[in-house]
Amino acid sequence: MGYETRFRHELKFEVTYGEYMCVRQRLQAVCDADPHAGDDGTYLIRSIYFDNIDDKALMEKINGVSRREKFRIRYYNDDLNYITLEKKQKINELCKKAECRLTKDEVCDILSGDTEFMKSHPSSLVQELYAAMRTQGLKPRVLVSYRREPYIYGPGNVRVTFDYGIKTTMFSDSFLGDIHDVPATDTERMMLMEVKYDDFLPDIISSLIGEGVRQQSFSKYEACRRYG
Repeated sequence: MGYETRFRHELKFEVTYGEYMCVRQRLQAVCDADPHAGDDGTYLIRSIYFDNIDDKALMEKINGVSRREKFRIRYYNDDLNYITLEKKQKINELCKKAECRLTKDEVCDILSGDTEFMKSHPSSLVQELYAAMRTQGLKPRVLVSYRREPYIYGPGNVRVTFDYGIKTTMFSDSFLGDIHDVPATDTERMMLMEVKYDDFLPDIISSLIGEGVRQQSFSKYEACRRYG
């Protein structure tokens, strides 16, 4: 049916490749690898983001609206046997995510505009998206793709991730197969470090991140909408 997590802190940092290599080496000494990552320690993420004709989600991000939410459909390593619908809520630096499973056929129906099944779907999250599509005009707008390298630290429920190779694909009803994407950043070596944690960030993780790394509110969705 889906579940909803508690609000967590989320910090974002744009780092150079050299900074990534240094921080990564430090994290590997104290953190656990994500069991879902491949042999190279990474996995591929593809997310289909929803927005309306007025670009509500995009403009709220650009204008720095403190309370906002967005819907996306996400799958990993091009495995279409596990697809999720997610709603991400954000209040300043606090985030919460609700999610539920979707089948490939359900996603294909949503992409083609055949959404009537959503009204009686067993997941309330799917029903909520249906209502937003009807009342706000939400539609699939862009496919965001990137590779993620994750690290886990138990105390504080900390998760540090490095995202890179961010690419964009404008809307197509073939988002689950025939993908033609282009880089969404000025350089392929642009790295985004995200730090998520519950109530506290342990001092050891704070020190490993480094004082010289600059925090910023980079949005992969915003970057991937630069072409339309």
